[in-house]
Amino acid sequence: MKVFCVLLSCILLTGCSTNGVQDVGSSPTSTPADTYDETYRPQVHYSPPTQWMNDPNGMVYFEGEYHLFYQYYPDSNVWGPMHWGHAVSPDLLEWENLPIALYPDSLGWIFSGSAVVDHDNTSGLGTDDQPPLVAIFTYHNDPLEKAGRDDFQYQGIAYSTDRGRTWTKYAGNPVVPNEEPIRDFRDPKVIWDAEREQWLMVFAAQDHVMFWRSDNLIDWEHLSDFGKTYGAHGGVWECPDIFPLQVEGSDETKWVLLLSINPGGPNGGSATQYFVGDFDGTDFTLDPDFATEVSDSAAVWLDYGRDNYAGVTWSDVPKEDGRRIFIGWMSNWDYARDVPTTVWRSAMTVPRTLSLQQTAEGYRLFSNPIAELTQLRGAPEMFHGEPSLELTTASGAHELELVYALDESVTTPFGVALRNAEGDALEIGYDPERKAFYSDRRGAGANDFADSFAPDRTWAPRLSSSDTLRMHLIFDRASVELFADGGSTVVTEIFFPIESLDQLTAVGDNPVIEGTSYPLRSIWKE
Repeated sequence: MKVFCVLLSCILLTGCSTNGVQDVGSSPTSTPADTYDETYRPQVHYSPPTQWMNDPNGMVYFEGEYHLFYQYYPDSNVWGPMHWGHAVSPDLLEWENLPIALYPDSLGWIFSGSAVVDHDNTSGLGTDDQPPLVAIFTYHNDPLEKAGRDDFQYQGIAYSTDRGRTWTKYAGNPVVPNEEPIRDFRDPKVIWDAEREQWLMVFAAQDHVMFWRSDNLIDWEHLSDFGKTYGAHGGVWECPDIFPLQVEGSDETKWVLLLSINPGGPNGGSATQYFVGDFDGTDFTLDPDFATEVSDSAAVWLDYGRDNYAGVTWSDVPKEDGRRIFIGWMSNWDYARDVPTTVWRSAMTVPRTLSLQQTAEGYRLFSNPIAELTQLRGAPEMFHGEPSLELTTASGAHELELVYALDESVTTPFGVALRNAEGDALEIGYDPERKAFYSDRRGAGANDFADSFAPDRTWAPRLSSSDTLRMHLIFDRASVELFADGGSTVVTEIFFPIESLDQLTAVGDNPVIEGTSYPLRSIWKE
């Protein structure tokens, strides 16, 4: 039966290659029109040259390069048989698109996963002089799913000994078969657990995550499960990540578990929640400050916007750097297939630095744009009072830092609006009565492609209790990212204006104490 299933899969899969041989890279099937300058094309965010993209995968730093792989379908701008697209960057800003890294083969399509540097060649897939890059991913066997079976997903590995330029599938795949079986058995994230000197893998298993260990990235042992009775469960669990993080201002280290869910997000559709606790080498134990029951309302969300999903962090960032760097897919499964772009579909968020802080609510993750983003800034424009700015740059991208004073007299919503001469307007602001930030894209351009795209405002609770409110905004041609109060509240949203939003005006009557606007140069042009 196993032989029959493998042969059937190879007949029905597109782009098949034989498992155990090298995938030979090729360029995408078409070239971008007008060199990354199409309508809505982001200028300070990564997007693929052409066709469909979703989850970031396999992010790893090696020999001066940040690798970004991603779910990719090279034959259409809507989701299809998944490959791993590939790009590299020296600085997380400017990206070089490389050939497709992993193709479907006789075991299935290539779903989400991760990658590590096997520095000590524990796998034996490299040499003592050339440690391999090892990718760990989910095989998705579409014919088995269509046949009504539950064992259509399992974990495989591939390796590279030429800086990630070509990849060889491991001949013994799958390394973690789906024996129970479990539907939605996917999205492995592997890290090196230095304290226990073991490889640690976490992946999603429908309504929880499973932890596994290995000495060599090939032979895996199941350790424990987590999550059936914790957090939000409005949809399928996906794309976990696990890592230790030192609490800012202390010597304490906690473990953070990221977990994406679709649907079930705080403002509809896709979103990412997280948990903080401890890991003893076998079990992840939730910190008492986090909810101890299944509850959508009790979940703690990394980003309250509708468009930050499936995000994970880079592996092997140098110790001297020390950052935990995150990137997410800037879309939502509610409407990702329908957004009004044609040459390509989807972009990533700006890379973000995650930090863990102790707050009145307990441990919380703070997110902020990476420091490298300041390299894109042009000359600043500073202002006080109500902003009224012309935002006319070739890239259409801007960064805005605003500081407001809060007191008892401030009771009505305030913030800023991006507008254009066609009447489109995107509002980002704060409502003192609700103690919440908001994003309103209902009037920001095209939204009739999906009823779920702009049904109402997006709301995000304010965590800070300071009487000084700070809003750090990054606008691209078709997206906004809000990092409020030092990154304690984050909102990411896309929009599709008829013409560029090139006017910034105030909303409400609370004046800005300090404001600074920076034009941002494009990462795709000289």
